[in-house]
Amino acid sequence: MTVLKLSSAEMVARARARITEISTTEGIALLDDPDVVFVDIRDVRERQRQGYIPGALHAPRGMIEFWVDPDSPYHKPVFAAQKRFVFHCASGWRSALTVATLQDMGFDAAHLAEGFVGWSDAGGPIEKDN
Repeated sequence: MTVLKLSSAEMVARARARITEISTTEGIALLDDPDVVFVDIRDVRERQRQGYIPGALHAPRGMIEFWVDPDSPYHKPVFAAQKRFVFHCASGWRSALTVATLQDMGFDAAHLAEGFVGWSDAGGPIEKDN
């Protein structure tokens, strides 16, 4: 078996130590703020099964760096807006790594610490497609 130099759990812990984390309660309070964009990086199948935060932008995890970068041919103008971006995944692991990477790129963002599971468990609003 391959011995890793750094575990995924350690990567997440290091990311969380240097990024902005938003609690579920704070996130729910920000939902109607027009200057906040929630960005859902979960797989489309997760969104279909579990639903999503109302108004959240879906951005596949594998494209985030390219969508954010204005020099990328894949850039999405929404990421050039003067907004507060709050990323989330299911449990907060993927979004912590994502926000750390974006921070390294010079893009200011935060993440929902408890992820969509925490949002759902706290009774946060959820939408589902039929």
